[in-house]
Amino acid sequence: MAQGLLVEGACRDGEPNGAYTLRSADGRLRVTGAFAKGRRTGTFLFWSERGARIAVVPYDTDRKAGTIALWYAPPARGADAPRKSEAAYVDDRLHGEKRSWHSNGKPRTDLRYERGELVTARAWTQRGSPLSYGEARAMAARDVVTDEQFYGTLEALVAGHLPKCE
Repeated sequence: MAQGLLVEGACRDGEPNGAYTLRSADGRLRVTGAFAKGRRTGTFLFWSERGARIAVVPYDTDRKAGTIALWYAPPARGADAPRKSEAAYVDDRLHGEKRSWHSNGKPRTDLRYERGELVTARAWTQRGSPLSYGEARAMAARDVVTDEQFYGTLEALVAGHLPKCE
């Protein structure tokens, strides 16, 4: 876990409730969001240790709900971070469109999910050449694993730095 993080948040009935902010020791934002009765609610925004926006994750009663957006690390200090992916979630499962881009900005995948199941898949190389349907499905399967691991690290950052509710 990162050291020197400062938590700002309120509690009600012994649980986090209301606005939540996590900052590094130098004051940079790392996470903003809100809790309702101890559960994540609304949109959580995440920044890297260097201050680059890396994720926007919407929640409804502690479950991913809405469009999650991820970004690559910016190519240079002060530069905009290139978008990495956008994925629709309903009740903590992929449901709807998921698009991703290579770090050079070219399309990487165009996928559609129904209740967590992949139903259509298209993918391209970094140079823009289309991949086969089987290759696109394999890429989608790998992405689910790496995305869920990444979401887990974001959620662990918040879980490890909750407001002190006594």
